[in-house]
Amino acid sequence: MHYTRISPALVPSLSPTAAAESSGGGTMIATVFMALLLPCVGMCIVFLIYLFLLWCSTRRRIERLRFAEPVKPVTGKGLSVLELEKIPKLTGRELAVIARSTECAVCLEDIESGQSTRLVPGCNHGFHQLCADTWLSNHTVCPVCRAELAPNLPQCNENQSPC
Repeated sequence: MHYTRISPALVPSLSPTAAAESSGGGTMIATVFMALLLPCVGMCIVFLIYLFLLWCSTRRRIERLRFAEPVKPVTGKGLSVLELEKIPKLTGRELAVIARSTECAVCLEDIESGQSTRLVPGCNHGFHQLCADTWLSNHTVCPVCRAELAPNLPQCNENQSPC
């Protein structure tokens, strides 16, 4: 096979402006415009779908809450002073022997051996006396396990052990 060589003089040369006009310079602008426009339009569509789904889920949640059973309000009715006196008083040292933890669940501080404490009957959770009195004057449950305190608490003297 034999190739013939074409001389450069026979190939017409174009100036850069003439080359752009002849190759369709308008199509380049359209291509750049489409390359920038299409991703933006796509992201807007995805964002609108996201907002629609968020609106639907929020509407369903509101409807569920509207038809749900009402939550029982907290009455704030706690123990009276006489009932609080029926709860055993101990020292921190005595409480450490009986209770599982030496941390007060109300104030989250450690109970020292000489501090005055209260022991919740039934569940044997112990607290600082002031913390227990404050909690139990507003609630009738143990702050740790939520065990309901018996309405007729046993009468204990300060010298009597709750065991």
